[in-house]
Amino acid sequence: MARAVFPGSFDPLHNGHLDAIRRASRLFDQLTVAVVNNPLKRSNLFSLEERLAILEEALVGLEGVEADAFDGLLVEYLRRIDSRVIIKSLRGLSDLETEAQMAHLNRHLSAEVETTFIVTAPRWSYLSSTRVKELASFGADVSGMVPEPSLRCLVGVFPET
Repeated sequence: MARAVFPGSFDPLHNGHLDAIRRASRLFDQLTVAVVNNPLKRSNLFSLEERLAILEEALVGLEGVEADAFDGLLVEYLRRIDSRVIIKSLRGLSDLETEAQMAHLNRHLSAEVETTFIVTAPRWSYLSSTRVKELASFGADVSGMVPEPSLRCLVGVFPET
């Protein structure tokens, strides 16, 4: 059974993420969407537990898709859950450069690991978690950009959203 991992910070999960997750889920028997606990990323708006809860709620009904969280090296996490495939989404060329570097590093660390890229659907290519947080902080309506669980959490932090 082919199992892939879609890692990310998901701070917050947005509709571009969900679109890529849905599309990836059709390519693999099992897909684990894994929230990364990156200690170097000190600017997370939501805790690891909050991000995982948002993800779990947003993934309800997607067959073969589960949410999880991890810290440490991604290749070590893949070994623990018996997977060899990483899924990453790309919005544009700048993402490709960064993600290609990470794919090469992961392959260097673990020769059996492959990275598969999914190009973001054009309707979501402008979205990033950073921009969603920025807009919400200014009171902009982000309801068309994020799933309901993310929106509830954003409104909890930025009530004017």
